[in-house]
Amino acid sequence: MNLEQIKNLLRENGIVGAGGAGFPTYAKLDKKADTLILNCAECEPLLRLHRQVLKMFTYEILSTLDLISKILEVETVYIGIKGSYKRTLEAVNAELTSFPNMKVCTLPEVYPAGDEVVLTYEATGRVVPAGSIPLSVGVTVLNVETVYNIYRALEGSPVTHKYVTVTGEVKNPITVYAPIGVPLQNLIDMAGGITIEDPAYLIGGPMMGKLGSPTEPVTKTTNAVLVLPKNLPLVQKKLSKTSIDLKRAMSACCQCSYCTSLCPRQLLGHPIDPSAFMYAASNHVTCDVMPYVNSMFCSGCGLCEMYSCGQGLSPRALLTAAKNGLRKNGLKPPQDPNMHSVHPDRQFRMIPLSRLRSRLGLNPYNKSAPVTEDEVRAKKLKIALSQHIGAPAVPVVNKGDKVLAGQLIAEAAPDALSVAIHASMSGTVADINKKYITILVSGGTE
Repeated sequence: MNLEQIKNLLRENGIVGAGGAGFPTYAKLDKKADTLILNCAECEPLLRLHRQVLKMFTYEILSTLDLISKILEVETVYIGIKGSYKRTLEAVNAELTSFPNMKVCTLPEVYPAGDEVVLTYEATGRVVPAGSIPLSVGVTVLNVETVYNIYRALEGSPVTHKYVTVTGEVKNPITVYAPIGVPLQNLIDMAGGITIEDPAYLIGGPMMGKLGSPTEPVTKTTNAVLVLPKNLPLVQKKLSKTSIDLKRAMSACCQCSYCTSLCPRQLLGHPIDPSAFMYAASNHVTCDVMPYVNSMFCSGCGLCEMYSCGQGLSPRALLTAAKNGLRKNGLKPPQDPNMHSVHPDRQFRMIPLSRLRSRLGLNPYNKSAPVTEDEVRAKKLKIALSQHIGAPAVPVVNKGDKVLAGQLIAEAAPDALSVAIHASMSGTVADINKKYITILVSGGTE
């Protein structure tokens, strides 16, 4: 199989980054890379599915990674995995003799070890320039579940399911292999239901996830459903309004600069400076626009507001608002940003995951969430046409059509960054609109 063949396979089988924003994987494959990294860092607190999937399907994932490395003609393959994932490490080491070009890169138990810019530096010592991607320094990073999906595509199966961790205020935390389009409530029910009244539902990790509803459907990028009390500080932080955040910054920011001192990207030499931005934004400083321009290099990891700030302010929220405003007005990040060297004290400023988890009040929820083999049931699927970065998929079915599990229901948009969408369960197409294809499941039950 050559590069174009595998790229077409990935596009047609709907494979996107399963651990992040959903960038179409076929567009990441490029022979400019000389290094391939498997990302099993899982930096967000409480999430477990990457280590679980790698442990369950070690040979399948490593053999697929080996195939990709041969197609891309890369020199080295790193498996980035935290030292605390002992059982997964044992499973990987047991298979490494079959793959002489692979090396384990043992990662520290810190946040955000799974950021591909941070991971690239930890594995290779190469600094990805601000505003660039790892490929700019010859590196391609692939998530564990993404590679497993590539394996399945090579075996003839498109992406129809997603591993999702369900934890927090539920009776039995679990990880579920969920059909795409099934309501999140069905997964919560499989976890025994909620244990508190009127909780908040955090879709994704506690740091970068967003508050949502249990009626939302599973997508190709749904990693977790965290059921949490609404009075938890991290939930209240996500409920705050930008206008209020700015007023609080104006009244309370003491310019301690901890937000900058602990910023993972700043420690790697990127020009992002949350402290300078907070000063400029809270004092309406306009004579120097660089703090605003450099907001575009913020990764959105959230350490500045969830951990660093002793005043409980929201640098990340304000940086995001500024970044979105600049983009809305057509501004792009500077092409040649002013980088500085990696901070000499970087290793001493990385945030231990245990300390972050404690600061967020999540220790009571740090429980095992074993993978269940129970089948997820549903009456109705709501499959989003846009589950990835790029153009939405284009429906190829009509209302009333009978579809089978695995059948193509929306093709990748032509001449655009896009991937196909497939039915995750058999049924009848009940509705099609600009955002979703709704399927009534054959013999479906809640």
